[in-house]
Amino acid sequence: MGSEATEQSSERSQWVLNSPNPPPLTKKLFGPLKNSNNFFFSSSSSKKETRSRRAVSFLASLFPILSWFRTYSATKFKDDLLSGLTLASLSIPQSIGYANLAKLDPQYGLYTSVIPPVIYALMGSSREIAIGPVAVVSMLLSSLVPKVVDPDAHPIDYRNLVFTVTLFAGIFQTAFGVLRLGFLVDFLSHAALVGFMAGAAIVIGLQQLKGLLGLTHFTTKTDAVAVLKSVYASLHQQITSSEKWSPLNFVIGCSFLIFLLTARFIGRRNKKLFWLPAIAPLLSVILSTLIVFLSKADKHGVNIIKHVQGGLNPSSVHKLQLKGPHVGQAAKIGLISAIIALTEAIAVGRSFANIKGYHLDGNKEMLAMGCMNIAGSLTSCYVSTGSFSRTAVNFSAGCQTAVSNIVMAVTVLLCLEFFTRLLYYTPMAILASIILSALPGLIDIGEAYHIWKVDKFDFLACLGAFFGVLFVSVEIGLLIAVSISFAKILLQSIRPGVEILGRIPTTEAYCDVIQYPMAITTPGILVIRISSGSLCFANAGFVRERILKWVEDEEQDNIEEAAKGRLQAIIIDMTDLTNVDTSGILALEELHKRLLSRGVELAMVNPRWVVIHKLKVANFVDKIGKERIFLTVAEAVDACLSSRFVNTA
Repeated sequence: MGSEATEQSSERSQWVLNSPNPPPLTKKLFGPLKNSNNFFFSSSSSKKETRSRRAVSFLASLFPILSWFRTYSATKFKDDLLSGLTLASLSIPQSIGYANLAKLDPQYGLYTSVIPPVIYALMGSSREIAIGPVAVVSMLLSSLVPKVVDPDAHPIDYRNLVFTVTLFAGIFQTAFGVLRLGFLVDFLSHAALVGFMAGAAIVIGLQQLKGLLGLTHFTTKTDAVAVLKSVYASLHQQITSSEKWSPLNFVIGCSFLIFLLTARFIGRRNKKLFWLPAIAPLLSVILSTLIVFLSKADKHGVNIIKHVQGGLNPSSVHKLQLKGPHVGQAAKIGLISAIIALTEAIAVGRSFANIKGYHLDGNKEMLAMGCMNIAGSLTSCYVSTGSFSRTAVNFSAGCQTAVSNIVMAVTVLLCLEFFTRLLYYTPMAILASIILSALPGLIDIGEAYHIWKVDKFDFLACLGAFFGVLFVSVEIGLLIAVSISFAKILLQSIRPGVEILGRIPTTEAYCDVIQYPMAITTPGILVIRISSGSLCFANAGFVRERILKWVEDEEQDNIEEAAKGRLQAIIIDMTDLTNVDTSGILALEELHKRLLSRGVELAMVNPRWVVIHKLKVANFVDKIGKERIFLTVAEAVDACLSSRFVNTA
């Protein structure tokens, strides 16, 4: 029976040694790109399919609306119509306010709520997401683009550069989707995004003091200290100089801000009144415009929007700055904007998709976002993405499909065509109030506390993004957050888990003796597991020294307790190890030599196919002996105990 078990163990060891060779380097590098050829085709497609069927499959994947529109009904349209109109009532005033935040004329915010939502409705897979300008991206543009072109001194060049940034953002987003590079968005971790959003919300709120107080002189910097200094200096200058400052701006802004926050509070407390916070911004614009018009408040220092250009989206193809000194900077800002916009949109889309119980394809979402921003850059729009506040309104209003985005876009277009002249007397303070009322949703204190409880290192990334955005700049805040996240990964790579294993009583399972104190170690045998995906130049030395330190400690314990007997074998469980480089192999060779000098044998358990292939090519398997490779830890321990390879002399 013993010989039969030994033969079975040897056979299983051969399974490990005869693992197939891993795929070549070219396949690893270019495999994802090759697979992207099937990006638009379902997995069931075969060579037998006709060209027409493949073309239909391609179009259905590129335009999901072709799939679900065949079952679209009048009942669904009624729900989408109501949702779209409700969405438009919130989108119109917010779009004007966000354009002002991005240092653009009001009409560009409205333009951005026309073309991109329609493109997304055709290509996007989310049913609830509401597309348009958002506060974070608007603030991002207003903090980065003015460093290249001054919006006050050169407003036309500034606007054209924003269009160029939008084009690059769309190109990057499209590339991410087609090449399946969605992992790039994950460089901004969830914790970093929570901190970034909170910091951005406070910075955006501080910037709205210009409109809320009716200031004419204001800083172009975005950090909190510079903004507060500018507010104090502007107020002091306007109050003490001949230039009059009107407190009416503050009165109007605060009055409607209280109204908006109250409507928001009521809507949250009573879900049936979801429409109240949705239409409150539009009501505020209408009422404040009437008040200013009837009272002639603009004659008494109240700042108003004045002229808003109406009509269809004009072409901006000839305005793109694809030549000249600013192309590189536009591409850099476009990349940052693309990642931030995608991160927010995918987070929003997946949140509501989970509620509805369907899957959202991240790569297809990136393609849809990219195409809509490319189209937007050609039609006088700036970077658009999914808005959390408007998506929540769209969801609460009972939207069924992306048709609600089309209804919203048509409504905004009608506003551009017929009602822009009515916005002449709209006070700037009301736009500031609308933006301020939307900011509390960006500050999630509960989520920050949850991150603190779960992972302190993630909380550092959250704080880094928050304070970086708040006190330095947007890009520095993002850089700090990404750096902290990479530092976390680096520390985990440099100091991987190396565990001593013991057998769980009445089982053949070997587990960490620290996690399972009841685990039993075998005298004379030290079983070690490397809990890391890779044994490489970054961590090979640490792993080698940790094992040797355990060997020294074990030998010292054996000297003190002679009954235990000397250490005879080290068994390394490589089940978790998926890769090894030349530095890792050299570390294993040095470990083997130093163990042999102490009279200790080395065995390995279940190395993956990439690992065993490299160890065979490096002749390491021949050095330790093929009989020292095992499929399971239990077999390796049994072999040690039966003196198959341990020299007990």
